[in-house]
Amino acid sequence: MLAAGTKAPAFTLSDQNGNMRSLSDFSGRKVVLYFYAKDMTSGCSKQACGFAELYPQFQEKGAVVIGISKDTAASHKKFEQKYSLPFILLADPELETIRAYDVWKEKNMYGKATMGVVRTTYLIDENGFIARAYTKVKAAENPQQMLAEL
Repeated sequence: MLAAGTKAPAFTLSDQNGNMRSLSDFSGRKVVLYFYAKDMTSGCSKQACGFAELYPQFQEKGAVVIGISKDTAASHKKFEQKYSLPFILLADPELETIRAYDVWKEKNMYGKATMGVVRTTYLIDENGFIARAYTKVKAAENPQQMLAEL
């Protein structure tokens, strides 16, 4: 996990609509950047729906919410439509940004070691620095936790 005070790694990835989005697009705004394992899974859906429910409050505070997983833009589009998600979902199937943010880790699933995304959320300040970093977050609690941080 990257530490608070670190310059947030730059990225340019495709969103759920096929548009290329860069971290620099949001310069001057706070960014809640959360990494999750997979579209349509239970925990990831809870987390996304929590951010969606609180999204107007994030907007009031001038913050942008961005979710990143290794799913494709097409998968993200289905996820967005199923749950009416109002925020940006970025596709990182090559794992470049996921690795840059140090969230691709060995996980233990049913006693077997596998590689995957560790649910992590970063709060990036208006100048592009990591203000807060949360690892192993609880999906259902993370949106409220991040709103409180703002």
